[in-house]
Amino acid sequence: MGNVLDMQVMRYINLFERISGINTTTCFVYNGTIIFAVSHSQISKAIGKNAINVKKIAEILRRKIKVIGIGKGKEKKDIENFVKQTVEPVQFTNFELKDGEAIINATMQNKAVLIGRNACRQQELEDILKRFYDINKVRII
Repeated sequence: MGNVLDMQVMRYINLFERISGINTTTCFVYNGTIIFAVSHSQISKAIGKNAINVKKIAEILRRKIKVIGIGKGKEKKDIENFVKQTVEPVQFTNFELKDGEAIINATMQNKAVLIGRNACRQQELEDILKRFYDINKVRII
């Protein structure tokens, strides 16, 4: 499945590229925060000195902004790191991949935050992982 970009995401990416000078095709919304994923080597340039680029984009869009590093591979370690950075500051204790399904173990309080009301955050995370890593289901236990 390819990455499908709607017009709003394209606008976010265009603004990000104009302000930071970093090219990216990975942008998504999780828990009301707009997240841009760039290679690990370009994170500091994307954020800018004293987080000036992030602050400027957040001010223009009036939304929370986060920049995360993304690996090139599709191994368990890369996917776990991607999920960890996406759901931060919420933490989980264990991450497993089985047959196209991501299984996340978390404490009771963090489990509630990861699932969200009416399972909305779990569904967002599922959509994001389906889009980038072909993972069909997310189970939080």
